[in-house]
Amino acid sequence: MSSTPNPPAVPPVRVAFASFVGTTIEWYDYILFGTASVLVLNGQFFPTLSPAAGTLASLATFSIAFVARPLGSILFGHFGDRMSRKKMLIWSLLGMGIATVLVGLLPNYDTIGIAAPLILVILRIVQGVAVGGEWGGAALMALEHAPRRKRAFFASWPQAGVPAGLLLANGAFFLVQSMPEEQFQSWGWRLPFLASAAMIAVGFYVRSKVSESPEFTEMQEAEARRARQRRVPLLEVLREHKRAVLIGTLSVCVGNTVFYLSTVFMLAHGPQDLGFDRGQILLMLMLAAALDIVSLPLVAMLGDRIGRKRLLQLGAVIGIVIGVPMFALFTTGTAWGILLATVLALPIGHAFSSAVLTSFIPGLFQTRVRYTGAGLSYQLSGIVASAPAPFIAAWLFESTGNSLAVGAYLSVVAVITLVAVSAAPAKPLDGENIENREVTDEGSRHDEQGRPGSAVSDAVDR
Repeated sequence: MSSTPNPPAVPPVRVAFASFVGTTIEWYDYILFGTASVLVLNGQFFPTLSPAAGTLASLATFSIAFVARPLGSILFGHFGDRMSRKKMLIWSLLGMGIATVLVGLLPNYDTIGIAAPLILVILRIVQGVAVGGEWGGAALMALEHAPRRKRAFFASWPQAGVPAGLLLANGAFFLVQSMPEEQFQSWGWRLPFLASAAMIAVGFYVRSKVSESPEFTEMQEAEARRARQRRVPLLEVLREHKRAVLIGTLSVCVGNTVFYLSTVFMLAHGPQDLGFDRGQILLMLMLAAALDIVSLPLVAMLGDRIGRKRLLQLGAVIGIVIGVPMFALFTTGTAWGILLATVLALPIGHAFSSAVLTSFIPGLFQTRVRYTGAGLSYQLSGIVASAPAPFIAAWLFESTGNSLAVGAYLSVVAVITLVAVSAAPAKPLDGENIENREVTDEGSRHDEQGRPGSAVSDAVDR
């Protein structure tokens, strides 16, 4: 047996870039719906409700995807852990793209009645399932192709696709909302959804040129030699990795909360409650998102130096500190105040709390169940933290009449994340090399419980 691992079929930079492009497109589609929920979907699909009730109904439609996302992580994770990381990413991209284009083509309530919001909900569920399978696969493709000492950096590229998708989605709506209101409400809002067709074609081409994860391929070869086939990765995750799922889920909370407070709640709260200009908030969010794209990989480089766990602890502390100042700046209503608030939220708060999640969470799981475990952890946090965030924030403002209460809410969530991350193992389980391990007669190292393939790399993290 060779003592030298087979080199990856393509350079890590190319794989990371492909993950970034695909994730950007998927999150463009996903965030596009959130932006439209605030700006236009209430009038198009819930016109019989009052403006406030219509906004809540469209936000509820937006949030239903968070329930579907864990289902997507289980479905795509099952086949991604057993068959192919690459194929599952292509299918998630196609599912998201088709659903998004269909939203752009969907007749409104005035045309087909109650069928319109019902179909809208179904398409949003499809989006949720697709994005549920996206995060884990994109993270693993970048992580498992990367050099050991630069894993946080390369794995952060798909995470940078989130603000890149935000930038494109808000940019698209920034352009079309400048149209005359009648044209915007009639057909202009559909253009960003229809534009997804061309973007999906680009993403499909880029992802089809990437080879399968070498770490996953080695694991499959090792299992073939042992004639051992995992049947249900989800059951193994729930049986042997419950603590890892809990830590992974809570570690995401502060990053997701600050992201959705700034991109959904602020966008609705500013114009509706404070009388701010909608276009100005979109522009400031776009500037902050552009900075976030750059700051995520830069912060991840720091994670490669000081350790992923330490960096996430630092990110949680930053989340505790910035909550109240962020909303104090936002409520000034000035361009500089809104810009500084969104900068605190995205390139600082989101970057430090999220840059290494794509390497930290997969590192809690062994290769054979990593797609399922990492994806499930991340998507469960969507239900726990992301989906409720705009509603809790709106309730806090209505109850107190003060936006600073929303900032305090963010600080509380950050404390929960800090506790969870502090309970994580010091070293991750990624970076293991199947072919380079000491082996037993069956061809694998076993851990203390007799399970194959759970050796921990000594040089992945501090």
